[in-house]
Amino acid sequence: MEFIFGTLANDELKLAHHRAKRRGLQHDFELQPRDPQPGQAVTLTVRSSQELGLERLACYYTRDGSEPSGRRGVADNGEVAAFESAEVVWDSLCWQYLTHWRATLPGQPDGTMMRYCIGGWREGSEEVFADWPDARAATESAALAFFSQEPISQDPAPGDPDSKTVFTYQVDTLKAPRWAENAVIYHLFIDRFHPGNGREWRQTEDLQDFCGGTLWGVRDKLDYLGDLGVTCIWLSPTWVSPSHHGYDAVDLGRVEPRLGGNEALRAVVEGAHERGMRILLDLACNHLSDQHPYFRDALADPHSPYRKWFHFDDSAVGYRAFFNVPAMPQLNLTNPAAREWMTSIAQRWLREFDVDGYRLDYASGPGPNFWSYFRPACKEAKADCFCFGEVVDAPDAVRRYLGRLDGCLDFQVSDALRRTFARGSWTIERYRRFLVRHLKYFPADFLMPSFLDNHDMDRFLFIAQGDKEALRRAAAAQLALPGPAIIYYGTEVGLGQTVSTRETGLHASRTLMPWGAEQDTELLEYYRRLIRKRRN
Repeated sequence: MEFIFGTLANDELKLAHHRAKRRGLQHDFELQPRDPQPGQAVTLTVRSSQELGLERLACYYTRDGSEPSGRRGVADNGEVAAFESAEVVWDSLCWQYLTHWRATLPGQPDGTMMRYCIGGWREGSEEVFADWPDARAATESAALAFFSQEPISQDPAPGDPDSKTVFTYQVDTLKAPRWAENAVIYHLFIDRFHPGNGREWRQTEDLQDFCGGTLWGVRDKLDYLGDLGVTCIWLSPTWVSPSHHGYDAVDLGRVEPRLGGNEALRAVVEGAHERGMRILLDLACNHLSDQHPYFRDALADPHSPYRKWFHFDDSAVGYRAFFNVPAMPQLNLTNPAAREWMTSIAQRWLREFDVDGYRLDYASGPGPNFWSYFRPACKEAKADCFCFGEVVDAPDAVRRYLGRLDGCLDFQVSDALRRTFARGSWTIERYRRFLVRHLKYFPADFLMPSFLDNHDMDRFLFIAQGDKEALRRAAAAQLALPGPAIIYYGTEVGLGQTVSTRETGLHASRTLMPWGAEQDTELLEYYRRLIRKRRN
């Protein structure tokens, strides 16, 4: 499996993942229908392990957006729905019986924000609440152990049994915008695309340092992108940041001056719209830079109003961070003030800068609950915006985002395309069998952009050992797929890399865009023909 599937990279990690999802009391957003429409009743499913020996389960829920609460089947705030034991199943990988429970919540009118928590108990025991233990913390811990070459615990510490997850879904009729259904999206790294305004690259040797690409450079190349057939441009993060990649924002209210500032972004948006192209920003809601003033204040003062915006703990880092990287502290988006702050930021850029949506970095970090608030807020600001997430997980986990996002990046299709056309480990027939089932697994209105490569993996040509015929075949297969198609900058002109991302880091695939005579013009023309065929 590709390096990108880090938390599921080998069988031992898959086993840890499977067991974590079946320990204790787990709901894990299992509801039917997954995207409730007005008036539709919703069935909740929960699993409990035999160690807990639960005898009764209750769902405490509210319809007004307030937090539900209750104990042992009696609501303190909201209403109660009782669960019934539906079936007992045997699980050999956990080597125990699991009980499946189901409850039904009544249908609600359009715009209702449903919030609920699930408690279970037996005679003489304390009540425990789903999802306990924290399965995500267990799988992330296993992945960190794997990458650190340490033993993977198949029975991690269970955590606090008094912890309570409040699940959320909104009843609505929101849909992905029509313009995105078959969009051709060009994914570019601003610092590596073009300096603009007649300037040269700042430097070209160190891919971990700034190379000098700017938003002015993007503006100067809009005609190139239009001639290619692009209908939408996905910009790498534009916020004020100390890094070349920008995923560690210091200020989400301004465009990084090094990239050209607010004026340059406005020029790109206006120029793209004049040419019939849309603009997507890349937003990391999960974490900030450790230099962000809110985090600095929270770190320095235990009584700071921002203290609860983060997850401070007794770990070696001292707080929860993006894969334990201290420079990227993770936001606590269950905190109402932090959640409202983040959604207001998204609304502002849609309204004031007229951007057309967001690619949402590490969307599995905030999880499905947060996106139940985020997406409606974005649609309120701009009805036809496109919000899709990066959820690097198994397909059953990706389906939890139905009704919460317009779609998710299709890592499964990317993996299949690379196995078939770059590595040659799959036959065409195997690829077709996969594709038929994959397209049936997800509804057509949940948009899943396909891609051959991106900024976090080795470029296609690198793993294909420079075989451009393999790239042509892969591009033809990708652009024949339904749904949006993403082209990573430079792939259309033969851009490669010299070393693997696994050897030197993710920056290895963020090489500088070639221009003029450095481009493979035959490959470029091939891409233009494919896109014309697709659009016609």
